[in-house]
This record gives sequence, C-alpha cells and structure tokens, in this order.
Amino acid sequence: MDRAFRVRMERFGESTDMCSLVNAKSGGCAEDCGFCAQSRFAEADTPMHAMMSPEQILEHAHAAEAAGAHRFCMVTQGQGLSKRDFENVLEGARLVAEHTNLKRCASIGHMSVERALQLKEVGIQRVHHNVETAESYYPEVSTTVRYEGRIRTIHAVREAGLETCVGGILNLGETREQRVEMAFELAALDPTSVPINLLNPRPGTKFGGREVMDPWEVVKWIAIFRLILPGALFRLCGGRIENLGELQPLAVKAGLNGVMMGNFLTTLGAEPEDDRAMFEELGLNTERQPDNGRNPRPDNRSGWLEGDTPGTPIDRALEDDPEGRLWDPATQLRHRRKSSVPPRPDGAPNAFPEVVHVAGSSDPAGWGD
Repeated sequence: MDRAFRVRMERFGESTDMCSLVNAKSGGCAEDCGFCAQSRFAEADTPMHAMMSPEQILEHAHAAEAAGAHRFCMVTQGQGLSKRDFENVLEGARLVAEHTNLKRCASIGHMSVERALQLKEVGIQRVHHNVETAESYYPEVSTTVRYEGRIRTIHAVREAGLETCVGGILNLGETREQRVEMAFELAALDPTSVPINLLNPRPGTKFGGREVMDPWEVVKWIAIFRLILPGALFRLCGGRIENLGELQPLAVKAGLNGVMMGNFLTTLGAEPEDDRAMFEELGLNTERQPDNGRNPRPDNRSGWLEGDTPGTPIDRALEDDPEGRLWDPATQLRHRRKSSVPPRPDGAPNAFPEVVHVAGSSDPAGWGD
C-alpha cells in the first residue's frame, strides 16, 4: 500500500480527479450481465426511466458541479443507443459544456468511430467502456455482450481522438490469477482512466448470492492494480461503501486518484462532502486544477464552444447562494418492480440471499433508500 501511494504521488502529486454520473436511461436492458439489476433477465427491482431530456441531464450536471465533482459522465444502459436517444446525449453534452465548467464523459455502450467523432464535436472528452473482468472469465459474466465488441469500441474511441476510461468489477467469482490477468489486459489497452468497481451483490441477479469482499483484501487489490498500471487515473466506484465501510481512506492510500461521487447507477452513494474530506485529510487537493492529474485535459470548453467559461457553484459560498443546487440523493433512484422476467440465456438462477453482510452499514441488504 505504501509503495502504491508513492507511485500515485510520483505521477500525480496532490491532485485528485473526482467524477459524478447521471443514469440518463435506466432499466429494461436487453443484455444478461450477471451483476446488473438493470438487466431484463434479473429479478431485482431497479430504477426504470426512459432517456432523460437534455435539460434534465444539465440539471444533474449542475448538482454534480455544486457537489465539487471535476467531471460528469452521461450513462445509459444497453449495447447502444437509437438515433433519437443518441441525439439527446449529444444535446445534453453540448448544454453541459455551455453551462458548466465540468469535464465531460459518456458511457453509452458500443459505438463506431463516426459516433465517437460526433461526441467529440459536442465537447465529450472521454468515453467509458469497461471490460468488466478478465477475458478468460468473461463468459461467466455475460453471454449477450461479447468481449471482442468491447475491445472494438475502445479502439474506436481512441481512433476518434478521445480519452478512454476502461475498468472492471472485482469479486464476480474470478480467481486471483484472473484479477491479475484483467490488470495486465487493462495495461495493454493503456486507458487514461481505470474505474474499479466492487461487487455489491444485488438480490435477484446471477451474482446476488456472493459475499462482499473483505475490506483489507479490497485495499490490497487496489494497490496491486495501481502498481501494474502506474500511469492511469484510478477511481473507486460502485460497491465501495458496502465492501469497504470505514476503511475507505485506506483505499485512497492504496493509490486512488478519486472516487465516483454521489449516486451510482442503481444505488445511493456517500455524501460528496464526506468524500472530499476523506481525500483532504490525507493531504490531497480536491479543488479544480488545470488538468486534475494529467496534461492536456482542460477544465473548460477547450475551443469546442465559444464564450467565457462559466463560474461554478463550488467557487461560491453555497450557503449564501440561494440558486446554488445542492446534492440531495434521497430524491433519486426510486426502485420499481419488473412485471415479468424471462429466463437467463445461460440458464443460471438469479440469487436471493437471506442476508448479505455489508461492511460498516446498518442496512444489511444494501438497499439504501
């Protein structure tokens, strides 16, 4: 852990890279990823809503900016988007570029070079597309989304001149050797950003019966990934609260650049001020900086759009700003029961454990609100 933190400081100094997302289109996904409550093959309840309007996306971006995020990711379910939904993402990205000082990311499934170029034209700077797990274990995770397709999308994003954000999930049943395999596969892809997720077992999904990871084991693996990928921006995303509990600061010391602030795709997250405090107590800087860890990555429009960079709510005293938009996760992520669930294509059952132990939480099943 000590060596991993020194690598992080050698490469990035005291800067951080804090991200926030909006689940812009949720539920009813046609794919069978075994960890995901949004899959139509999962019996788990999940937030379900159609594609947000560009204006709704902008409202979530304002909330993320007020919470102190450096970047904002627009996320949708599924392998890809219809033309109409893709246009909504393009317009949403344009509004976020025009009206905030956030860096812009998108996670919208498979895409061609042509679509990636369209994203770049409206101000998207980075595209997220996970490999999820090691190639040798991937068939256990999904049978409807091919690993090769994920790699093609990552190459298309890079060909369009965009940054790549590629990571995966730990504790899907993979071996320790397969975790190392995934780390070296990521190293070969050389993404700018590597998000690490920890399985939050969702009752009613294929992996819903798994136990959460031991928090000390989590810290060790974060350090291992940091040492294998010394130049990547590392952030911890889904499952960090359930798996780490009070040991989250040790995960930061194991080499993290940042975390996913606020809510995740289908579960509630930590309070953003607590996340900022966690990094600041370790001597790290959560304020906006010219590159937040790596050049060239400007905070603002970078020549895509005309006009002055707008001020941000976090730059003002929010308590004195009646128009400042404060984060209120309790108003989001209302779960809905699915009316019908087809059998999983791989024939695996959906697991409903009686109790899933949650580290450092009084909410045993991890359902949150």
